[in-house]
Amino acid sequence: MLRWFRFFSHWPLWALHALGWLGGWLAWCLSGTYRRRFLDNARQAGLGWQAYVGAIGQAGCMSAELPRLWLGRTPAFEWADDRAAVQAYAAGQGVLFLTPHMGCFEITAQALALRFAPEHGDLTVLYRPSRHAGLNEVMTLARNRPGLEAVPTTLAGVRQMIKALRAGRAVGLLPDQVPPEGMGQWAPFFGKSAYTMTLAARLAAQTGAKVVLIWGERLPWGRGYRLHTRALGHALSADLDTAVVQINQAMEALILQCPSQYIWGYARYKQPRAA
Repeated sequence: MLRWFRFFSHWPLWALHALGWLGGWLAWCLSGTYRRRFLDNARQAGLGWQAYVGAIGQAGCMSAELPRLWLGRTPAFEWADDRAAVQAYAAGQGVLFLTPHMGCFEITAQALALRFAPEHGDLTVLYRPSRHAGLNEVMTLARNRPGLEAVPTTLAGVRQMIKALRAGRAVGLLPDQVPPEGMGQWAPFFGKSAYTMTLAARLAAQTGAKVVLIWGERLPWGRGYRLHTRALGHALSADLDTAVVQINQAMEALILQCPSQYIWGYARYKQPRAA
């Protein structure tokens, strides 16, 4: 698998996105299960066809761009607005970056590391190790790069994130990822109960870190990415249940800004797997 990733890592971004767009539509047409889940999730959010049709091809783009992002040169990117990140780092209390399964979340980590790690230290990112040995090798190789420290979804990984935040560094994670059983709670997401991680709310409560929302917009024709950041806008509640709902609401608002780049086919409402 590593050999194939290295091969595709040299392709131009526009070619990878074209290949991915085709793959996204093939998956939509060939998999009834995927198509039903995609449609159910988008309609649960109250969206019509025109709002989410672009996400069919974008889902394929997300997969096809991974070789370039993991093993190739960092593609071109620009900051739409980095003030929220700058202000959060300046507070010196640690920064918790949250992004949904939207746009290119791999580029957000790389862009943050390039922009802020030289002055503020490495960005620690949470990832779920793959059950596929070959893919896990690629992920481990790719995600640990200058300015980035990848930690697994284990107790040891959580301890590393707490340590980083208390040292004034930053942590990044996807709070709409379904956690293992016992590591989350049921909370509304677009009006439907979804098993939601409590980790983001706990990290903020335990460390006092500033919460910043971030996502990487995929630009057309392989032109690269545009990074968007904004502050959460309000303090998270001291009550864990309420804080988890607040984070879900923040993710919903972010997704509705650009529903054509959200991964609607993600099994957001599935039952959690055993820890």
